[in-house]
Amino acid sequence: MKRILCIAVAVFLAFSCSAYAAGKFPSRNITNIVVWSAGGGTDTCNRIISAEMANILGVNINVVNKTGGVGGSVGMAEAYGMAHDGYTLCGLSESCVTAGVQGGWDKRFDVWDPFIVGGSPDLISVTPDTPYKTLKDLIEAAKKESGSIKAAASAAGSIHHLNLLALEKGSGAKFNFIPYSGSAPSQNAAMAGEVTVVVTSLAEQQQLLRGGKLRPLAMLIPDSFEVQDIGTVPSGFTDYPELSKYLPISQAIGFAVPSDTPDEAKAVLVDAFSKAIATDKVKTWAKENYYLLSGKTGDAARAEFAALESNFAWTLWELGAAKVNPETLGIPKP
Repeated sequence: MKRILCIAVAVFLAFSCSAYAAGKFPSRNITNIVVWSAGGGTDTCNRIISAEMANILGVNINVVNKTGGVGGSVGMAEAYGMAHDGYTLCGLSESCVTAGVQGGWDKRFDVWDPFIVGGSPDLISVTPDTPYKTLKDLIEAAKKESGSIKAAASAAGSIHHLNLLALEKGSGAKFNFIPYSGSAPSQNAAMAGEVTVVVTSLAEQQQLLRGGKLRPLAMLIPDSFEVQDIGTVPSGFTDYPELSKYLPISQAIGFAVPSDTPDEAKAVLVDAFSKAIATDKVKTWAKENYYLLSGKTGDAARAEFAALESNFAWTLWELGAAKVNPETLGIPKP
């Protein structure tokens, strides 16, 4: 009887301690390991949302940058290697879904539960010395001179490259794609006259547009966009409705926790995230920097990243830019 009583007490205490710990989450500071460098879009988004969530949770969220590898693999590995208890977040973006097929990550992205802050929409622009005033002008020229007009859109398989490919499929045009290591180098290439066309995000292009260094032709989303000092940038869907079959392919910037993080901790983080993204500070920042807020969590966020993983991984494989066959990782074709 004494032994049974001791076991019952031990079980009760273990349950009580577990319930208490869950009820107290978070009881200490949280760390957000951002896989990209300080000052970039992913870093900025994470610092904004982390600061607002910290106010709600009543603990600090310390943002640190851990770069390197491919597709953010070094930072992801470090974050995933920590205890799966909700106290370590991984600041990431849609580009991280390529880590597996690039050989830097041996798992699918579904080991994460993502929280999507949002992203800035892509647009297609040209250098101001070109004769192209509208997207239609450019597409008609690209059809006549198939493969001769040089276009930069960051690295092969990047979201900007996928947007360029989607534009080609939806319009019937063909460009001479020139890959660069990132958005900034591709935009610099346009200004240096190395390429005529560039596809990057509005957040990345905004200063160049205002300074007259680039001429915006069209947004690669269904809606037009108002840009300060520029005016309305029309949607490419207006003249080319076939784009709706392939676009939009949007950025998905935010953070994630391992999918096996306790539900109690995830619920607290989801609540804080939802409240933070609805604050005036986050809304004002997004508007001023041309970000479209998402706020997706749970099934909706997982579904968005699964679609991105499928699209990115198989595009890289078909371009010959992947080291690992997506099929071996169980990534379905889009």
